[in-house]
Amino acid sequence: MTRLLATLAALIFAFAAHAVEMGDDGLHKTDWMRDTFKDLSEDLAEANDEGKRLLIMFEQRGCIYCTKMHEDVFPTETIASFITENYFVVQLNLHGDVEVTDFDGETLPEKDMARKWGILFTPTMMFIDEQVGDGMSAPQAAVATMPGAFGKGTTLDMLTWVAEKRYELDNGEDFQRYHARRIQERNNGSFD
Repeated sequence: MTRLLATLAALIFAFAAHAVEMGDDGLHKTDWMRDTFKDLSEDLAEANDEGKRLLIMFEQRGCIYCTKMHEDVFPTETIASFITENYFVVQLNLHGDVEVTDFDGETLPEKDMARKWGILFTPTMMFIDEQVGDGMSAPQAAVATMPGAFGKGTTLDMLTWVAEKRYELDNGEDFQRYHARRIQERNNGSFD
């Protein structure tokens, strides 16, 4: 009986360790997501003040791919700490009604902003430049957009590529070349 109780306790603890907090909106919540007024110009200013990059993340209730990211990818210590140290994350709901103010000044509910921006998949991560020109919308201000769920390596590589501003380099190493090089380094054991 004691062994059975110990096994049940271990299973409950293991399940709880992998459980992801869900908000009232049905979206996954993490400690690195920011609860803001969803005014992107203000969010960008705050991100810049903290020396971080603004990351807009679209998700939706019941999204199996969002769940995959929140259960298998984001909890990885390397990825979670990289996001915490380098990104100011604002979560938006693909079907939500919370008002969002775009950089161009237009205010719309999340679901209408998603349509305006052409967001079709969840999760979608939109990485915003540190400086946004007058009249630009978020997609115009994005240095990269990552639609869909990806594995740990691809996700970490995208987070790193943006944080290091590799999109500005003239060395011809776009994200795909950078990612291929990082895969090769991992396969050779020269990358953590």
